[in-house]
Amino acid sequence: MSEDLQSNVEKDEATLEHFTELRKILLQSALFFAVMFIGFLVFMPKVLPLLSNGYDIVLMGPLDVIRFYTGVAGALAIGLTVPFMGYQIWRFVKPGLTPTESRITLTYVPAISISFIMGISFGYFIVFPVLFKFLMNLGQQSFHVLITAREYFLFLLTSTLSLGILFELPIVMVFLTSIGFLTPTKLKQIRKFAYIVLAIISALITPPDFISQILVLTPLVVLYELGIYLSILSFKKRMRKEAVLNP
Repeated sequence: MSEDLQSNVEKDEATLEHFTELRKILLQSALFFAVMFIGFLVFMPKVLPLLSNGYDIVLMGPLDVIRFYTGVAGALAIGLTVPFMGYQIWRFVKPGLTPTESRITLTYVPAISISFIMGISFGYFIVFPVLFKFLMNLGQQSFHVLITAREYFLFLLTSTLSLGILFELPIVMVFLTSIGFLTPTKLKQIRKFAYIVLAIISALITPPDFISQILVLTPLVVLYELGIYLSILSFKKRMRKEAVLNP
């Protein structure tokens, strides 16, 4: 009975220690976000010209200044906090991993960050200018168009942040393959359905014209095919490892 009691006490202590460590990670991430948020607010006059792309943005009132500044600073701070939090979570789970698993898991942190930055860059430098110019030209044919800060920022987020997330697709596919949830064969079988889903997503985040949708859909299809290729490599590696462990 005493041994059971001692075992329960040890389990409770371990659980409490895990919760304490997780709380520490959340607090560190919150502090990192706060520092980044304040930093972007301070340097907002230098950041805004980079985001406005030369357009004259209209503020409808004094509160719009606060909303716009905090919205931009918050979005940028989140983008930098996600990789930081990912690294902290990796440190949290590292003690329960083998050296090989720890090394493999760590590679996902920079991979996720790089994929996200690539998606954001593609959206900001290619997709957003094309879509925004198309919509502006369409509206200016019949109206005098004023660009409000709120609408501009929301459109910028939609066409960049969404692509940053979608560019994580190959990483997700490789991860699901590495844990045995998916196989390259399964990914090939659902390829047509995946294309349909990607086409729907591209239609939702672009204006209703063929060129804009193709502009977004094409890299998504390429990313899916890249995910299949990387999934094949991951699957072969896992099979070789299992063959060594279970000859």
